[in-house]
Amino acid sequence: MVEAAGIDLLNLLLVLTLAWAFGLLVERVGYPALMGEILAGILFGPALLGLVHPSEPLDIFAELGVFLLMIYVGMEVDIHDLFDLGPQALMVAVGGFVLPFGLGYAVGGVLGATIEQALFIGIAMAATSLATKSRILVDLDILDTRIAGVLLGGALLSDVGVMVVFTGIMGFVETGEVTALGLGLVAGKALLFFAVALVIGDKLLPYIWEQLEGWMTRHEFVDKTSAFTVALVVALIFAFLAALADLHMIIGGFIAGLFLRQAQLDPDIYDHMYNVMYDLAMGFFAPIFFVTVAFELTLTVFTQSLGLLVLIVVVAFVSKIAGSWLFTLPTKLSSKEGLVIGLGMNGRGTVEIVIVSIALSAGIIGQELFSILVFTAIFTTTLVPPTVKWGIDWLEQTDELVFIEDVDVEVE
Repeated sequence: MVEAAGIDLLNLLLVLTLAWAFGLLVERVGYPALMGEILAGILFGPALLGLVHPSEPLDIFAELGVFLLMIYVGMEVDIHDLFDLGPQALMVAVGGFVLPFGLGYAVGGVLGATIEQALFIGIAMAATSLATKSRILVDLDILDTRIAGVLLGGALLSDVGVMVVFTGIMGFVETGEVTALGLGLVAGKALLFFAVALVIGDKLLPYIWEQLEGWMTRHEFVDKTSAFTVALVVALIFAFLAALADLHMIIGGFIAGLFLRQAQLDPDIYDHMYNVMYDLAMGFFAPIFFVTVAFELTLTVFTQSLGLLVLIVVVAFVSKIAGSWLFTLPTKLSSKEGLVIGLGMNGRGTVEIVIVSIALSAGIIGQELFSILVFTAIFTTTLVPPTVKWGIDWLEQTDELVFIEDVDVEVE
């Protein structure tokens, strides 16, 4: 028992040290820290050197990392600005889903895959990663820009849509058919979650917090630590509600962060809550998540299935960018902004890995296709930081990087 605990602690120490060192290294050359953290996971994880390895404690810390990260990102975003950008976000979500899913399914058909396997190739290509985009936007310090708002909204809506379609695909796999009633039930549960979250967060939470703060003040019980604990409880409640609706807990964390910002807290208490959330997420838990994402990569596909790997990676990369960009053209977003948004939507990460892992455990896909789809997720995610940074620099050079407070965006 003691020896096992020591091994887990050493593993955690190595992961954190490598995440910090590689994150700092890539930041010194002008790129987001998460790029270095993923690289560290590839180099020192099971794919190559094997110095660090998956473990139950790392899995738990990684889940906490992505959850805290999403709370922090939600606290960075004004929900009213997000609503203003809603039409653009919806267009991006639809475009970033339809084209990759359709082409992914077509690739499966060309390769002679079963209908179930082709559907999973399509959903894997259509998946996106809210957590990955959030971290990139934080690292690049562009959360107050129009493209950041559209990206976050588009990723959030895309995650919900992917979960709905994924549930429908699993229903098809289990029963051989997808019913309109079944899909309607899944979509209804997701919409109900957002409706309940909106009522609680925008109407009830500010009132409850005001009453609680008053009670704590009267009883000389108010302090910053207690307020932070209450904030975590609120976030866990939203995560629980998301889970009841069959949505990932990170969606609940993001929504909780949005409403914590709107709760009209005492400035000192809110600043303390914000800073602690940042330190916990960015300084400890989130780096573990991004290192462990790379643990799923196996390199045997480079020798056994290189052609198939290249085909799926290229189709996934191009289709996500093209779909997102094309669907921004009818909006007031510039063509350059649409392209940068497409580059940002291209990362997949957690959602795709979770989906293909379920498909593997259910016997729907084999180890070869699983490895290819996991590598596609990691490869496209790794490409997002440099391509988005290039896009941001491009927008700044052409004076087209629009900040949210500078313009009110509406669909034409």
